[in-house]
Amino acid sequence: MGAGFIGLAALAGAAGAVVFRAVQQKHVLNWLGSYIRQDWRAPEPAVGVTRHLMFCFVDHFEPGFQQPSYETECARVARWRQDYPKLCEGLRDADGRQPVHSFFYPEEEYRPEHIRPLVELCRMGLGEIEIHLHHHHDTDAGLREKLRRFTSTLIDEHDALPRDPITGQARWAFIHGNWALDNSHPRGDGYCCGVNNELIVLREEGCYVDYTFPAAPDPCQPRTINKIYYAKDDPNAPASHDKGVRVKVGKPPEGDLMLIQGPLGFNFASRKFGLVPRIENADVRTSCPPTPDRVDAWVNMGIHVEGRPEWTFVKVHTHGTQERDTDTLLGRPMRQAFEYMQERYNDGQRWKLHYVSAREMYNIVKAAEAGLEGDPGQYRDHLIARPAYRPKVDGADSATS
Repeated sequence: MGAGFIGLAALAGAAGAVVFRAVQQKHVLNWLGSYIRQDWRAPEPAVGVTRHLMFCFVDHFEPGFQQPSYETECARVARWRQDYPKLCEGLRDADGRQPVHSFFYPEEEYRPEHIRPLVELCRMGLGEIEIHLHHHHDTDAGLREKLRRFTSTLIDEHDALPRDPITGQARWAFIHGNWALDNSHPRGDGYCCGVNNELIVLREEGCYVDYTFPAAPDPCQPRTINKIYYAKDDPNAPASHDKGVRVKVGKPPEGDLMLIQGPLGFNFASRKFGLVPRIENADVRTSCPPTPDRVDAWVNMGIHVEGRPEWTFVKVHTHGTQERDTDTLLGRPMRQAFEYMQERYNDGQRWKLHYVSAREMYNIVKAAEAGLEGDPGQYRDHLIARPAYRPKVDGADSATS
């Protein structure tokens, strides 16, 4: 056996070891089978059919990240209040709407002085506020108490969530802190959650949709990827959302909670050590900016309601208060991404672009499920109304319901 062959074998072995370590460290095996099957794909819409892109940007908006000073927390929020309107100047989708940012604000960090600037953005039509929560070793009762207290505060003090017109219950979308929805952290001791019946609790307390995923490379990433689906909760077991039933045109809901996932796959144009393709998980930050090739990859993933392939849903995420990323999110990189979307996916014939909030995206999904047709932009308020964000009558900065 020649030295050259031995050298090639050694090189191949080393490369294989690099790939194997990367697969293990990034927990790729959790979802690789689903990616290989690509069972979320749909046939191309018929020639001449206008395709619609629903673009939703959800933010794990945590001013208290790494426990900074009070002044730093407020400065992080102030930066968004100051710069986000400037970022959106002149941008318009097919409905004449500007980009809308969905601020998933954490219950455990609540300060009214954080919410007030966000409410001002919401009044401009540039944002909506939803629920984020980090909790550890929690219980059914403890989770319900947190959710009820916080949703009541957002309604009573800020008019920032809608109520059900019949029951009066708060309605809201959700992102789980640390990705551990339904007690799914593999440590198995209640770390980052603790509530095995969390999907049931969320539904009963007014949540209508979850936007937590994708979470890769985190170990909480479920097997199901690139789908809009219903999960049925097993109250005696964690991670009931690991699988579910896809939302389909003309099919009644089946399960406890809808999950709308963002794109997850591989970026073969970017490889670690020139070998291992990087994970494309729809996370937007300075280290992974929203370049045109990424925008195309998100769209090409083709996330849709089964039976309505011409409506494409792209949900991307970020942690918008981390200083290392703010210049990307509020500066030229994000502006160029919006401009590219409007150029590439808003010609009015092949594509129409719709900037949507988390609430609006859910409403459009439900409209598709109900078999409604036409321009999806007309279904932004199909089931869940937008809160009014009205000022208080006493002249304070926030509102009562």
